[in-house]
Amino acid sequence: MKPAPFKRHLPSTVREAVEILSEYAPQEGRVIAGGQSLIPMMAFRMARPAHLIDIAEVDGLDRLTISNDALKIGARVRHASFHLPQPCGVLGPLLTSVVKHIAHYPIRIRGTFCGSIAHADPSSEWCLVVVTLDAAMIAASTRGDRTIPATEYFKGILSTALTEDELLTEVSIPLLPVDTKFGFSEFSRRAGDFAMSAALVTYRLDRGRMIDVHLGVGGAEPHPRRITEAEAMLNGEVPGNKLFLAVSDAVAKAVDAMEDHQTSAEYRRNLVRAVVRRALDRASL
Repeated sequence: MKPAPFKRHLPSTVREAVEILSEYAPQEGRVIAGGQSLIPMMAFRMARPAHLIDIAEVDGLDRLTISNDALKIGARVRHASFHLPQPCGVLGPLLTSVVKHIAHYPIRIRGTFCGSIAHADPSSEWCLVVVTLDAAMIAASTRGDRTIPATEYFKGILSTALTEDELLTEVSIPLLPVDTKFGFSEFSRRAGDFAMSAALVTYRLDRGRMIDVHLGVGGAEPHPRRITEAEAMLNGEVPGNKLFLAVSDAVAKAVDAMEDHQTSAEYRRNLVRAVVRRALDRASL
C-alpha cells in the first residue's frame, strides 16, 4: 500500500517548526524525524496525517552535548550515534550496550533517539532507559519550552504528556557516577523484534553494599517504569544469588503484565522474572 496524500513542510529552525506544528496539529499534522515508526504506519494507512512537519533540516537538533552534568540528545540524533560509546563516562557504554538491541542496523541508521521517546512504544529500549535513569524531556511550542520529567512523561501505550502542538527537541539524561555498575537484558522472539520484556538496573557499591539502585522494566506494561519495591529490597544489601532471585520474583509479581493473542500475562511475568535476574547478574560482573 501507499500512504494517503499529505503535504510536507520543511522548517529550518525550531521556531519555524513549532509555528507550523501549531497551525497544522489540529489538522492531523505530525512531526517526522527518522520516520522509522511513522512511515510504516502511513504505508499501511494506520496513520493518515494530512501534514508532515519534517525536522530533518532544523538547525541544532543533531547535537549531542554534555552540560549541567547531563547528556543532551537532540531530536535529530540517530540511534547509530551510540554504536560506539559516547565520551560521557559510564553512560556511554550503557547506551552502547542497549542500542544493539534496537531493531536492525538499517533502522538504527535512520531512526532517532527522540523519535523513539515521542512514539512511546511500550517495548522501546530508549523509553526504558530514560525512565530508569530519571531523564527529562524538553518540549517546545509557540508558548515556549517546558521540561517534563520521565515520571510524568509516559501515559500509556503510544501516549505521552506531549500536547499535539509540542515538539520534543531534546532528552537530557543525567551522567552516572564513575563507579556505577549496570546491567541490561531483554527478550524478543527474534533478533530485532519488539522486546516482550526488558530490564535495566544500575547501582553503586559502598563497602560491598548496593546503593543508589535504579531498576526499570519495559515491554511488560503499557509503559516502562521503575520498580520501587525492588529497589528498596536491593538498597543496602550485598549482591548475591539468593537476593537476586527474591528480587526477580518480587518484580514479576509487581508488574501488571499485558496480554495479547500470542502471550498470556503469566508468560510475560515469567519473562520479566528472567530478564530482571539476568540484568542483575550482568551488573554484578
